[in-house]
Amino acid sequence: MMKIKVLVIIIWATVINGMTQVVRAQQKENTFSTEGWWKPAEPPFSPVVNDDNSITFRVKAPDAQKVILHFDEWDILSKPMVKDGQGVWSITIEPVAPRLYQYLFEIDGIRTIDFANPVVKVGTSVYGSVVEVHGTPSRYDELQNVQHGEVHIVKYTSTPLKKPREMYVYVPAEYRKERKKTFPVLYLRHGGGDNESSWVKDGRAAIILDNLIASGKAIPMLIVMSNGLTDGSWAGGSTVEGMDTLEEELLMDIIPIIEQNYKVEKNKKYRAIAGLSMGGGQAYVLGLRNLDKFSYIGQFSAGIIGDGKFSHDTYTPGVMDTPANINKQLQLLWISCGTKDPRYDGHVAFVEELKQQGVNCEFHDAVYGHEWEFWRQQLRDFLQRLFM
Repeated sequence: MMKIKVLVIIIWATVINGMTQVVRAQQKENTFSTEGWWKPAEPPFSPVVNDDNSITFRVKAPDAQKVILHFDEWDILSKPMVKDGQGVWSITIEPVAPRLYQYLFEIDGIRTIDFANPVVKVGTSVYGSVVEVHGTPSRYDELQNVQHGEVHIVKYTSTPLKKPREMYVYVPAEYRKERKKTFPVLYLRHGGGDNESSWVKDGRAAIILDNLIASGKAIPMLIVMSNGLTDGSWAGGSTVEGMDTLEEELLMDIIPIIEQNYKVEKNKKYRAIAGLSMGGGQAYVLGLRNLDKFSYIGQFSAGIIGDGKFSHDTYTPGVMDTPANINKQLQLLWISCGTKDPRYDGHVAFVEELKQQGVNCEFHDAVYGHEWEFWRQQLRDFLQRLFM
């Protein structure tokens, strides 16, 4: 009997406690409010592209003693910034030509990105912040009011490296519309400090081709952008051993995956390979090693080409024994380098040597250094020569 009374008391206590909590919850004042949320978005803090194409940069660093802006990717403009009473450092630079620019802040000797700007240049590391100055009319690498293709991220396991990898695949808008049509493919390779996303994010490859297709200057094609690093170093993607690994991956994994899963032509007439810097060297070597698989080769600013020590006997044994076969197999051998790039003189000598050996090639240059603006332009011009 005593146990029953105790149990009843416990039950009543629990009920009463629960009721008390409900009453307290009902009596507690709601302090949450959205008051003040209903207002227009604040103007951009940094960077601000002004109507005359000057650019204003700001950074909050109230305790800093010295802040410097480092602007652009190659011909770098370094300017001291000025602090106001609220601890905000700022500077407005002179008007610049419409294009993409990279920049950094140096705060008391420490370089940093602009944390007010979510657009950054990344590859094997974070290199800097990016600001875009729009053109009138829109630039060739600027988003325009045209039909846009898709960019797929395809994951696979590399046979020679025995580890997961991924590649970016641009698919033109026409791919979905013309269901029975097969398309040519450009295999596009990145530089030593980049990754498989770089040609899309920094190189604007998809936007460039969208605009070219819309204007009738290039035909619809796929662009396949894989990772060109074997061990994370430039050397790993540029040695003979590295090239052997990348060639095996290209032939055993990448091309078969593309040809099994996409509506693409499987004839060398409709395959091209190109790249910048480290990837330019890869495109040149892998293209010449596989003349039965590629009809177009594009090489932009490759270090192994520009240092004057490149040996065809080492990288492409036997290929230079028959220059006439290279000319017969290739529709286009495109080589380029910026005139401000330290690789330039080596490229000039290399092209002259090729011509002396009887190899047909084209050499293209422009007043740029080792930088993305040059490579975007090279891609634009190279695309217009493919599969026509």
